[in-house]
Amino acid sequence: MIAPLLACDRSEKIAPPARPSAATPKSDRGDLVELIQLDSSIRLDIRYATANNFTGRKLYPQARAFLVRPTAEALIRAHRAAQSEGFGLMIYDAYRPWRITKALWDATPPGPKRNYVANPKKGSRHNRGCAVDLTLHDLATGRQVEMPSGYDEFTQRAHRDFMRASPEAIANRKRLESWMEAEGFRGISNEWWHFDFIGWENFPILDIAFDEIG
Repeated sequence: MIAPLLACDRSEKIAPPARPSAATPKSDRGDLVELIQLDSSIRLDIRYATANNFTGRKLYPQARAFLVRPTAEALIRAHRAAQSEGFGLMIYDAYRPWRITKALWDATPPGPKRNYVANPKKGSRHNRGCAVDLTLHDLATGRQVEMPSGYDEFTQRAHRDFMRASPEAIANRKRLESWMEAEGFRGISNEWWHFDFIGWENFPILDIAFDEIG
């Protein structure tokens, strides 16, 4: 685990900020759905609902995962494709309220690590419910598979073109990428776990707390 950047562990100390000016809706399709309501076999390891994340503090009050419906339905299709080959998806993070993006930005000192954190001035694709962080688990053992790096590891090992990992880790990264891309997701270069759904720009930036989602 990366050393904590903040000492505070009380999520309620984060004051909800004003929504950014970029949060002008471009679509009325921003309905968030809970992933386990679509498929209860999706596994969750929501790191920001614990202190086991790069900030060292709990940011989410509940370990839940939401996406806007088209993204959620595509993710379930990818999950079922993985299941057909003995794997399943495990979710680290999905929809993220804008206030949490602001907290993550503020927790990251200026410098190279900010390349891994969304700037709240622009909003995040997570804020739109169109991005997901995830890995694979083995259906036979229940264990997470080996990947080239840990989640939210701010090193070269997290990059998609990093090839000095074990053959098994590289194969697992490729498996995840192929199942996600087949359903309209695209990865980013410096985080093997992060995928954006096509058309994300048509959804509004949201700052809705988990307990306010129906």
